[in-house]
Amino acid sequence: MSGGGVTAGLLTSLAAWLPHQRWFPGRGATLADLAVISDVTLQAGDPALRHLVVETSLRTGPARFQVLVGYRRELPAVLEEALIGREDGVACYDALHDPDLAEVLLHAITDQRLAEHLRFVREPAAPPQSRYDDSGAARRGRPIGAEQSNTSLVFGDLAILKVLRRLFPGSNPDLEVADALARLGSARVAAPYGWIETDLDGEPVLLAVLSQFLAGASDGWTMALASLQRLYGRYGAYGEEYLTGPVTTDPVTTDPVTTDPVATDPVTTGPASGSESSALPFTAEARELGRATAELHADMASAFGRRDMTAAELTQLAGDLNQKLTDAIAVVPELTAFEARIRSAYDAVARLREPVPVQRIHGDYHLGQVLRAAQGWVALDFEGEPAVPLAVRRAPAPALRDVAGMLRSFDYAARHQLIGHQSAPAVTAVADGWVRQCQAAFCGGYSAAGGTDPDAHGTLLRALTLEKAVYEVIYEYRHRPSWLEIPLGYVAAA
Repeated sequence: MSGGGVTAGLLTSLAAWLPHQRWFPGRGATLADLAVISDVTLQAGDPALRHLVVETSLRTGPARFQVLVGYRRELPAVLEEALIGREDGVACYDALHDPDLAEVLLHAITDQRLAEHLRFVREPAAPPQSRYDDSGAARRGRPIGAEQSNTSLVFGDLAILKVLRRLFPGSNPDLEVADALARLGSARVAAPYGWIETDLDGEPVLLAVLSQFLAGASDGWTMALASLQRLYGRYGAYGEEYLTGPVTTDPVTTDPVTTDPVATDPVTTGPASGSESSALPFTAEARELGRATAELHADMASAFGRRDMTAAELTQLAGDLNQKLTDAIAVVPELTAFEARIRSAYDAVARLREPVPVQRIHGDYHLGQVLRAAQGWVALDFEGEPAVPLAVRRAPAPALRDVAGMLRSFDYAARHQLIGHQSAPAVTAVADGWVRQCQAAFCGGYSAAGGTDPDAHGTLLRALTLEKAVYEVIYEYRHRPSWLEIPLGYVAAA
C-alpha cells in the first residue's frame, strides 16, 4: 500500500500538518520547501509503516524531523486525530498513535533488525523477546503525555520508547549519558534497553531510545503541584487563621484539610510564610531530590571526568553570560531596567578565586525532568536544550547550573498557579515560604550528599540562576506571555 516514493500530495499534507504539532518549533508557520531526505518502508500491507526524515527551513536554519507514517484504507475512529492526509482513498497518519505499528518498532529493536540504513540495536540487559510476547498488552505501545520535543510510547509496564522528532547529527547526550550511567549501576537513571539510529550525510543520528519504564512513578512537577494545591486550598479553608495559628495534623499521614493520606511530607504547625519552624508540603521530597541530584552528578563525574576551570575559562564564562544578556535585552527590552545588577553578578564570576569544578551535567534540569520511583528520584532526558549546539550540550559545565535550574523550577511551580488568581496578593506569602523551604531543602540535601555546597558558592550560583531566569524571560515572551511575570519577578527581586 505504501510502495513507491512520497507523492506530491503527501508532501503537501505533511507541510500543512507539521506546523501544528507540539514538537515542531515553528508552530503556525507555512512550509514552502519541505523535502524528503530518507524514506524506508518498515512494513507493507494494511496497515503499512514508512519511516521518513524530512527537511525544511526554520528561522534558525535548516531542520530535519522524523515522521513515521501509517497507511490504512479504513482508519479507526481513535486514529482520526492522528490523520495527516489521504492519498487515493488511503489514510496517511502519525503511526506513533497506532499500537499495531508501534509494535513493529519494538520488535525491530528486540530482533536487532537492519532496514536499509536504519539500525535497530538491543542492549544485552534488555528484557528477552518472550517478556514482550507474554501478553498483548505488554507489547502494544501507547503514547503518553503531551511532550514538547519528542513522542514517547509505553509498552505495558516494561519499557518506554522515546522517539526523537527533531534530528541532530552526532552523539546524542540522552543515550550517551543514560547508557554510561546504567553501565556504572547508577540508580538515578532508567536503563536503556536499545535504540534506533541511522546515518545522514555521513554522520550518526539517533532516532529513538527504548528504556526501562518506571511503572507507578510520578514526575516532580505533578507532585509539586499537587502539594501546592493542597497548601493553597488549605489557606482558602482556614483564612487568616492559617497564617497565624497552628493547624492540628498527624505529622506523618494526614492532610489537615482533606484527611487523605499524604505519601511524603509532614505538614506541621507554624505560619505559611515559610519560617524554619514549619515544614510545608514537598519539603522532604525536595531534600531527597537534592541528595539524588548530588549522586547523579557524582555518577556523571565518574563516567566522564571532572576538572577545575581555569581563570581564562571563568573569564570566558562571564563573557558568555553577558553576551546572552545582550541578546536577551534585544528581544525583551524590559530587562534593561535590571541590566546593571545582572551584569555585576556575571562579572563577579570572572573574579572567583576558589576552584570551580566542571563536568558533564544534565543541562535542562527541572521538576518535569525527574521521576519519583521505587528506588527514589530518577533523572530523564539528558539531551539538554535541543536548540543549543551539540558541542555545547556535551561540554563540561559547573554542576551548579543544574542546581540553578531546579531552584528556578520550584519558583515556577509555586507562581504559575497564582497568575490571574483573585487571592494572589494574600497567598503570595504562602508561595514565598514554600519556594524558600523547598530551595533550602534541595540545597541542603545536595551538599549533604557530597555535591558542591551551594551556600559556599553563592556568587556562582547567583549568576547561573540569573542566567536561567533570563533564558526564561525570552521563552515566556515568545511562547507564554501570560507567564512572563514569573521570571521577570525573580530578576527584579534578585
